[in-house]
Amino acid sequence: MEQAVAAAFDLNALDRAFLDDPYPTYAALRAHEPVHRMADGSYFLTRYDDLVEVYRDARTWGSDKTVQFKPKFGSSSLYEHHTTSLVFNDPPIHTRVRKLLAPAFTPRALRALQPRIEALVTWLLDRAAERGRIDLIEDFAAAIPVQLIGDMLGIPQDERGPLRDWSLKILGALEPVLSAEQFTGGVAAVDDFKAYLRDLVSRRQREGELHAGEILSTLIGATDLGGEDQGRDRLSELELLHNCIFLLNAGHETTTNLIGNGIDLLLRHPDAMRDLATHPEAIGTAAEEFLRMESSNQLGNRRAVTDTRIGGVAMPAGTYVHLCIGAANRDPAQFPDPDRLDLRREPNRHLAFGFGIHTCAGNSLARMEAQVAIGQLLRRFRSIERAGPPTRGGRARFRGFLRYPVTVSVA
Repeated sequence: MEQAVAAAFDLNALDRAFLDDPYPTYAALRAHEPVHRMADGSYFLTRYDDLVEVYRDARTWGSDKTVQFKPKFGSSSLYEHHTTSLVFNDPPIHTRVRKLLAPAFTPRALRALQPRIEALVTWLLDRAAERGRIDLIEDFAAAIPVQLIGDMLGIPQDERGPLRDWSLKILGALEPVLSAEQFTGGVAAVDDFKAYLRDLVSRRQREGELHAGEILSTLIGATDLGGEDQGRDRLSELELLHNCIFLLNAGHETTTNLIGNGIDLLLRHPDAMRDLATHPEAIGTAAEEFLRMESSNQLGNRRAVTDTRIGGVAMPAGTYVHLCIGAANRDPAQFPDPDRLDLRREPNRHLAFGFGIHTCAGNSLARMEAQVAIGQLLRRFRSIERAGPPTRGGRARFRGFLRYPVTVSVA
């Protein structure tokens, strides 16, 4: 049965059962077809060691998506965004933009952010305590990164309303199969976000005020807003706009799912929840285990730049591979008893944030947000319970929830 499941797997023909729980399929693929060739000629990789090999070799395996995205997005705003932002580019473009963003994620910068995160989480929990019932995603998990990234981008508080919807629509367009509705919504979201950012940058220029430590100010200062080309160490206006969009999308999606998935795991494992509430010092290793077991980002992609081999399979230049992070993070060759939640698992070298030159730049920030959010939630409330069935996002690439009603009580 498992062998048949593996042989028939096609990323372009997924059903709801897979989206709800992909892990049995991942296990079948790892066991029987770890380098699985699909109908479109691409390969689906599920073993930990194979993913690490691809991640390590950025010269052989490129991240540029100009070829892959053209048939899917045409010449739309989605194509412009996903081929301009940091994540889908190779050096030297990737190196130049990442260097500009790096100061915002240094240990010193993160230490300065921690009191802001703690104050925000406290405020959200105060509201939750007053109401007694909240949506774990909208009222808590998503609110934290949207507010924080909004601060880092200098977006005024009263202008943040559309941010999460724009992010979900833009990232939703990265799903393996794209509906007409998703395409139209994604294009509109990119257009609306670009128009908003252009106006925000224009206001900043008129004010003549840049703010130290703020990402938007850093990027504006590195942008040639009056020229046609970015130059050696400068950004073009389009690079500025699309990397601001990327920062919101990456920071929002990863952290929202990490917090939501982590609390869901605890609710499904009440002994673990009681353990963590009793031993809050374990929040660091617990967060890593949440990342491993329910990776926010389940899939990555690379294209072979030259002829190569992976997992014993010859692949000519141009071959496209899907890196299944969710499967690699439950590979028993790397993680003993991989389907067991172990809040003190060490070592835990999961791939939830990627690996190599494309390791998520904001991984330390996401970890900090999750540790503060989940740690404070458990300290604040004696009782946290589901108040109805949660609604998953229904996506293959990004794993998380859209809605998750819970009741909370200090008694």
